[in-house]
Amino acid sequence: MKLKDSQTYKNLARAFAGECQARTRYEFIEYGAREQGYKALADIIDKIAYQEFTHSRMMYSFIQTAGDGTIDNIEVCTGYPFRQKWDLADNLKFAAEDEGIEAEQLYPEFAKVAKEEGFNDIAAFFNNLIKIEASHKAEFLRLYKQFKEGKLYKSEVPVVWKCPDCGYESTSKQAFEICPVCQAKQGVVLIKEA
Repeated sequence: MKLKDSQTYKNLARAFAGECQARTRYEFIEYGAREQGYKALADIIDKIAYQEFTHSRMMYSFIQTAGDGTIDNIEVCTGYPFRQKWDLADNLKFAAEDEGIEAEQLYPEFAKVAKEEGFNDIAAFFNNLIKIEASHKAEFLRLYKQFKEGKLYKSEVPVVWKCPDCGYESTSKQAFEICPVCQAKQGVVLIKEA
């Protein structure tokens, strides 16, 4: 079977559209975090958005191998989430839920179909994405929980908090509100890992 005649081809197009939209939604969240002074949080989200770009780039590459030249159009009929608002906590929760759908429902099905159709390289690609999207879900859930509970800059035990602007570090249960060296605000402080 040729890729262009397969369900896998359509699934790649759906996944490409979804990853492109996820990147844009995450850029909205990143923008909101930055506007509210959460630079470190915005930087984490920006890295995930770039990873979504890379996923879509790889899908696009697979799609391009199916054509003899320019692909004028691929019909993509499916649903995509439009739940994000301008509330940072809600958006972190929605992002986690969206990543969970990809990791637990969509990509396992896409991998299964690709394998059944004989596209083992694409099946392996989707299986690897399942792990990545699951880690994105976990990261968004961690950030959501810490943000919602007011613990983004607090810890149960002393941890190292670092100012990325000047390199100042301090060990405590709570991040410094103002860097004593460069006067950077708490929002730039590197966020603790769970």
